[in-house]
Parts: sequence; C-alpha cells; structure tokens
Amino acid sequence: MELAIDTSSNAAGLALSHKGRLLTDLSWQSAHNHTVELMPNILHVLQQANTGPAALDTVVVAKGPGSFNGLRVGMSVAKGLAFVLGIRLLGISTLEAEAYPFAHTGLPLRPLHKAGRDEIATALYQRVDNEWLCLEAEHLTTLDALCHQTRQETLFCGEGLPEMIMQIERDLGKLARTPDTTDPSRVVSLAMLGWKRLSSEEGDELATLQPLYLRPPHITKASERRT
Repeated sequence: MELAIDTSSNAAGLALSHKGRLLTDLSWQSAHNHTVELMPNILHVLQQANTGPAALDTVVVAKGPGSFNGLRVGMSVAKGLAFVLGIRLLGISTLEAEAYPFAHTGLPLRPLHKAGRDEIATALYQRVDNEWLCLEAEHLTTLDALCHQTRQETLFCGEGLPEMIMQIERDLGKLARTPDTTDPSRVVSLAMLGWKRLSSEEGDELATLQPLYLRPPHITKASERRT
C-alpha cells in the first residue's frame, strides 16, 4: 500500500493507494499548521481505509518546489515513516504532479507556482509517443520572460495559474491553453506518478533525498543583544 504526502503549500493533501489504485484521499487548507495537522490526518486516512501503518510499503512525498516549512515537514514525516517501517521512499516534483493530469492532451505542459519577488517556479513536461518527458527542469523565472519565450501552443496549469491567467492569455493569445475543468487533486496525481516511477525503479535513498528549494530560505539574522 502506498501513502502519498503533499505539503508543498497551504493546499495540503494525502492519498492512500494499493498498487496504483486510489483507495482514499484527503485535501485541506493548512494555514502554516502542517506540523500539527499532518500526522493526525495520516492516521485519519489510514482509518478510512480500515488499515494501519504496518500495511504501508511505500511513502511518496512531494519534494517541491514550494513552501520552505511545508516541504520540510512533509519530507521529515515521510522519511520518519520510511525509516521506522523499513519501507520504500520516493520524492516527486510538485510541479510534475500538477502537470501529469493533462498528459493526455499531448501538449507541452507548463505548471506555475508563485515564488515571491515577482518570480515564478515552473518546469515543462510533455507526453510524447506514450513516454512522459521532462523538457525543462524546475527553475525560477518571471511571467514576462516565460511569455516571451513561449513559441508553441502550451497548456498552463498549477496552483499559481488563477493569478496569472489574464496576462498569459493577453500576451500569448491562441498559444495559451488552460484546463477545461478544475485541476484534479495534486496529491492523487502524486500517488499515480509514484506508482508509475516505482514500477521501473526501487525508490530514493533515505539519506540523500532532500526538498527541492529553488532559492535558499530567507533567514533573518538575530539582533545583537545590547549590553
């Protein structure tokens, strides 16, 4: 049984599947409370499926990009479960999980996340001849630069799309495609990608898997103590 964990942003989620077949999933808005909410919700999902942690053989975790604290919590819990239970661990890009539901279109897929400082996190994926490809790795750019470099019909998706769609459609016109329906649950796509990946490989190393941060976290220097 596989447990998928997504704490990339305030839109958190869990999915429980068996050999790639979804059993149950849960999504919720977490206002920076991943630390206190994640484990109780994992137990809740397991209870919904009338099972327990001992039934798990794989943990799939969204590795980012995304919220620094959210990713740290999700990765820590995923690693802890994998270590204690002695099971496989696999990290999947958050952007890849957002693009995957639209693989059937055959179009280049451009997931978008806000990254602060007028930057966005993005990557580029496409299914070609039934092969799922990453054409551009995760990176930071600006929306102006992204629109300028887009030269073919592309489907834009992801958590950041609603705030950017007006400029994308204005700048790109017919080259811009957007989903016809509301984006599917990101964590369900994460579970599907996890099983797809595990069908051809063993998983990631517990010691080396790390969150994907495209920019170092901003850490405020402590004020000097006055004497």
